[in-house]
Amino acid sequence: MTASLEITDLTQGSGKAAEKGALIHAHYRGWLTDGTEFDSSHKRGEPFQCVIGTRRVIAGWDQGILGDNPMREGGVRRLQVPAHLGYGARGAGALIPPNADLVFEIELIKVLTRDD
Repeated sequence: MTASLEITDLTQGSGKAAEKGALIHAHYRGWLTDGTEFDSSHKRGEPFQCVIGTRRVIAGWDQGILGDNPMREGGVRRLQVPAHLGYGARGAGALIPPNADLVFEIELIKVLTRDD
């Protein structure tokens, strides 16, 4: 049986909701399940930006940010991403081994859509 994505809202956002095709600005930290941090936008000192819902990030992010209950600006969400929704059998670089389950804590700062 394949593990599923687990989504936990740590802080409910009250701003604009994320939607497919929007440019999002988010701060995040990523860990392996043993607690080893492999990435952090905080350490780089600037938020991560991507177009969400268009396969520009791992499937776990697209599903975890959009999903049935889209994140809103100001929200903080924890995603427990099974390997098949992360980097799968290929892993990623030296820090994420093959078939690794991942944990992310994402703070959605800004959502920009075509209307903005």
